[in-house]
Amino acid sequence: HVQLVESGGGSAQAGGSLGLSCDSSKNTYGSYSLTWFRQAPGVEREGVAAIGRYGTTRYADSVKGRFTISRANAKNTLYLQMNSLKPQDSATYYCAAGTGYYPSLVKGDFGYWGQGTQVTVS
Repeated sequence: HVQLVESGGGSAQAGGSLGLSCDSSKNTYGSYSLTWFRQAPGVEREGVAAIGRYGTTRYADSVKGRFTISRANAKNTLYLQMNSLKPQDSATYYCAAGTGYYPSLVKGDFGYWGQGTQVTVS
């Protein structure tokens, strides 16, 4: 069982930056593909940035060029750097871990989820 804990959410002005982290209890973090999802009220949860086991990445069109996902397997930590933030980026952000090899933005590919961290952009 993998436990995931997000941190780093908060408030930012439009055009600003925030960084999120996701720490795992599992010391084999490198065996999982990892993705950041977000969910705004009344909207379906969507994948925004994904990183596969070997470091390949994939981004939703809405965040491409603004968000950067990275991982530090030795620290069991996943990161999301968010730049040029827009009000429509406001949501609860979740990290998720799955057993696939490749980056995926599909909810059903992930069995482990964090509790979420709120991001508000005004």
